[in-house]
Amino acid sequence: MEPWSWVLAVHILCAVLWVGGMAFALMVLRPSLAVLEPPQRIALHQQVFRRFFLIVWHAMPLLLLSGYAMLFGLYGGFAGAAPNIHIMHLLGLIMAGIYLAIWVGPYRRFRAGDATALEPIRKLILTNLVLGVVTIVVAVL
Repeated sequence: MEPWSWVLAVHILCAVLWVGGMAFALMVLRPSLAVLEPPQRIALHQQVFRRFFLIVWHAMPLLLLSGYAMLFGLYGGFAGAAPNIHIMHLLGLIMAGIYLAIWVGPYRRFRAGDATALEPIRKLILTNLVLGVVTIVVAVL
């Protein structure tokens, strides 16, 4: 197995963790929380967000670094990359920016006890999920 296969594997695994985690949170976990009372929902959100955002803190940089490694190591930089690579790059940077906006904005407020921050977090995660799915589609085209 060649070394670039390992870099690609890290890249794909990080994307799966990030995008799959958002899909699970929005399509499975969130609707299931309706059976809990509001204080229990908040407590569960605190635990889920703490774990998920920790995973993304590791996956996102590895995803970007592995992408840049392949971009410059395999394609010789932006000039040698196909249009879908450029689109993936742009969408990945936008997603990273949205994640950081969640972290320093509504998630910080939520950690400080502001339960109203859950709705902006949900909307931003939904935005990132859509961008992540589009990025995956672009990647395979």
